[in-house]
Amino acid sequence: MGYLNSVLSSAGQVYADDAPVNGGGLSQNGKFSYGYASSPGKRSTMEDFYETRIDGVDGEIVGLFGVFDGHGGARAAEYVKKNLFSNLIKHPKFISDTKSAAADAYSHTDSEFLKSENNQNRDAGSTASTAILVGDRLLVANVGDSRAVICRGGNAIAVSRDHKPDQTDERQRIEDAGGFVMWAGTWRVGGVLAVSRAFGDRLLKQFVVADPEIQEEKVDSSLEFLILASDGLWDVVTNEEAVAMVKPIHEPEEAAKRLMQEAYQRGSADNITTVVVRFLTSHGASSRNSSGFLANQGASSRNGSDFMAG
Repeated sequence: MGYLNSVLSSAGQVYADDAPVNGGGLSQNGKFSYGYASSPGKRSTMEDFYETRIDGVDGEIVGLFGVFDGHGGARAAEYVKKNLFSNLIKHPKFISDTKSAAADAYSHTDSEFLKSENNQNRDAGSTASTAILVGDRLLVANVGDSRAVICRGGNAIAVSRDHKPDQTDERQRIEDAGGFVMWAGTWRVGGVLAVSRAFGDRLLKQFVVADPEIQEEKVDSSLEFLILASDGLWDVVTNEEAVAMVKPIHEPEEAAKRLMQEAYQRGSADNITTVVVRFLTSHGASSRNSSGFLANQGASSRNGSDFMAG
């Protein structure tokens, strides 16, 4: 995902620092478990980042999960990974009005990143697909074309929308702001960027906003699991296929690895990052060993195909 200047990059040698990683954990209250897997795939550089974080806020155990797919360099994705959830948790309305807190945190994080970019001569940007678990509420906030999919009652349901510039409403918004969308291998903002919403992208900021679309789901017995992933997965695996792969795998870390490996085997040309969150029944939770507050800080970078060749 990204600028077109990355489309032509070859598989190349994967550096040791960008070796595939995976891990997982269980919430202290035993209500959910999670796993992640991330790999450069066939790319020589890595611009995907992820975050899996369990925290205590006002007496509530909250889960925070995100996939951040960078383009034009890793700076934006790394910045969002390090700052978005911290900004969210500090928001005074985080518990009482999580939806508005998430929108504010996205906006604030974007503004602060752009301020930090003043002396950079390349224009980095990043998607963000995030899941916020508070009590029996799951909020998914999304910017860009990483995606969130849930399994509810055995069915695959997308709970985010890929922000592409050829979508009627996105194209209209861009044109109303004085921008244009044109075909350059795929539809691109200004002929350059293949997503219509993102963090960063200073030179296109008037058109490429970081306003998240937010969807809330109730956590109940019909909600089985959530998949967050970069487009390195979704380019080659459908929502239904991903859900079918995860269903029989009890451990989310193994499920995340399975998705990552399948995307690679199907020829994904991109970095691949997956996060799986499984919602546990009281029976399922009691049979597992709680491992307390887990905050696995994950990251590596990513080379996307959203930016155009220079």
